[in-house]
Amino acid sequence: MSDQTTIDQLLTAFEDEVVTHALARDVTLPGDAGTLVLITLDNGHDHTRPSTMGPRGLLELHEALDRCAERARAGEIAAVAVTGKPFVFAVGADLTGVAKVQQREQAVAIGALGHEVFGRLGRLGVPSFAFVNGAAMGGGVEIALSCDYRTVARSVPAVALPEVFLGLVPGWGGCWLLPNLIGLEGALKVVVDNPLSNNTMLRGVEAARLGIFDAVLDDADFLAESIRWAASVLAGSTTVQRPEVDRDEQRWEAGITAARKAVAKRTGGSSRSAATALDLLSAARTSSREEGFAAEDQALGDLLTSDELRAGLYAFDLVQKRAKRPAGAPDKALARKVTKVGVVGAGLMASQLVLLIVRQLKVPVVMTDLDQQRVDQGVAWVHGELDALAAKGRIGADQVNRLKALVTGDTAKDEMADADLVIEAVFEEMGVKKQVWAEVEAVVSPECVLASNTSSLSITQMAADLQHPERVVGLHFFNPVAVMPLLEVIKGERTDDAALATAFAVGKGLRKTTVLCTDSPSFIVNRLLGRFMSDMARIVDEGTPIDVADQGFAGIAPMPPFVLMGLVGPAIALHNNETLGKAFPDRFYVSPNLQRVVAAGKRSYYTKVDGRTVLDPEVVALHELPAEPVVLTPEQVRERVLSGLAEEARTMLDDGVVTAPMDLDLAMITGAGFQFWNGGLTPLLDRTGIAERVAGKRFLPLGVAEASH
Repeated sequence: MSDQTTIDQLLTAFEDEVVTHALARDVTLPGDAGTLVLITLDNGHDHTRPSTMGPRGLLELHEALDRCAERARAGEIAAVAVTGKPFVFAVGADLTGVAKVQQREQAVAIGALGHEVFGRLGRLGVPSFAFVNGAAMGGGVEIALSCDYRTVARSVPAVALPEVFLGLVPGWGGCWLLPNLIGLEGALKVVVDNPLSNNTMLRGVEAARLGIFDAVLDDADFLAESIRWAASVLAGSTTVQRPEVDRDEQRWEAGITAARKAVAKRTGGSSRSAATALDLLSAARTSSREEGFAAEDQALGDLLTSDELRAGLYAFDLVQKRAKRPAGAPDKALARKVTKVGVVGAGLMASQLVLLIVRQLKVPVVMTDLDQQRVDQGVAWVHGELDALAAKGRIGADQVNRLKALVTGDTAKDEMADADLVIEAVFEEMGVKKQVWAEVEAVVSPECVLASNTSSLSITQMAADLQHPERVVGLHFFNPVAVMPLLEVIKGERTDDAALATAFAVGKGLRKTTVLCTDSPSFIVNRLLGRFMSDMARIVDEGTPIDVADQGFAGIAPMPPFVLMGLVGPAIALHNNETLGKAFPDRFYVSPNLQRVVAAGKRSYYTKVDGRTVLDPEVVALHELPAEPVVLTPEQVRERVLSGLAEEARTMLDDGVVTAPMDLDLAMITGAGFQFWNGGLTPLLDRTGIAERVAGKRFLPLGVAEASH
């Protein structure tokens, strides 16, 4: 273990640690199998604060395991097991304290302390078991990996090693233990691929299929069943068989090489943590446990004080704290109670909204549209999705029937007369939306809040002709509605605090990340993405090939810009850019080539040929280039487009579109998938010096989202 001076320094850095206690009790095993010491990890909070591990918690667990080792030597116990408090096993390191670590030796000491404590689980003199009863992430997974045997509850929603997502690596054994348990392919998925895929989590049963767990047990009596299972293992009546790990050098290194290429393509080489993780996974084929753990310690020494991690921690803080207390939101006591919702429209977006509302708010929802066929199709879609959720075991049969009964449809808006909230999700054209609101206002009460799901149109203009424009607010959801966490709440010039508070309360009830935005063209995400795509289109129209331009944004956008264009749809992208071009003609460019692509009915810039993704030759043929094309390198593309984003972000802040740079970053992370390791957008612009070159000053104070050098 590290020397006492270093430990004392860590205790100081983690002075605000919420200690996860190691609560030990004896359990008599069935079948005369002896005594099992059950250690429950519990931070004393309810499930709203998951158990994390800081130095005090690690030292307490170490003491508990030392006592177990003494009892094992005395022949008093037959096994040791670790489990968690209700709903949570453990979710890794205490990131609040990690942010205060400034010295490399302290960072190395954190890794060494975790390795020493968790490694104790394999050196007790008796078998060790992990009973994973709830969410397990980071260090929680590494605790389980350090045990000899592992069970998992069938309903566990999240098993992950998310460190690369933040700018770290699994540094308490994960990069060595996991590939040596399940092989390289599965380890690459969990350690690198899932974190880079917007921090994808495995369900418990999926993790078991990979070989991380030895048994999946039902939730109803999970702990009792795990204890019985452990007794059967000790008695020899249950034998755990694990496939031998394929250590063929050629295949292992081929997997690493392919992963390096994929990571380079996705990150543009900007994720130091992903590259380090691949180095550790490569070495795990032949290195000893001690060598693997020592390499993880050194990796933590490098990464814990890096800009990448500071940006990742800044982003984590945004989604964990600022998202829960939206800046500028009125007093929640002003929110009106919502007992019924009307949704105007029955297309896919509207139907997704209805499904989300009935699942989360559990209130009646009435859908309306122009004809009964559309209404019936919308209601049928919602019912079908509920049936699909039931088939997957996500909701019970009784709940399906109750939720279906909440969904009705009609062509007449009179059915919305008693609604407290009406959301429109109709065609993105101002005249259509004005007509909808005129018809709705004629039947609803003056207190009913009217919310538009517009992605770019003015809330102020939309409400201008109504008798009560103060109750109109924007609720801009992102597609797919069930997946995308962001909800932009748009305040029109006359929107009152009651309507705004109601919008925020609904967003919270729907479990969305809400960000306040003043009424302005395309709001936050679509405005920044619009500038992004406008500048990209201009660069391509000037002569840079599409695929070269796409390479310039690896590691910043969640996917190459023209791949994103295909996902969003060229027609929608064009509409957004035309809206912004009219509002800000000096900064936004409407591409004639994009207009040709939309006119030709093309829905994507790329296509599949023999299993490979390639540029669609028909799209390329539609592009007209100048007589003297200007071809930029990917690096030049990156610099120019980031400069445009810096200009637009500064303009939005100066104009009061949002209250602070943090809201721009929170929106881009949760609504556009910008990476944690960049901190969203503004820390990247600060760190590269682009913010000062373009706008004359930084967005954030020095050290907020980067290391102090």
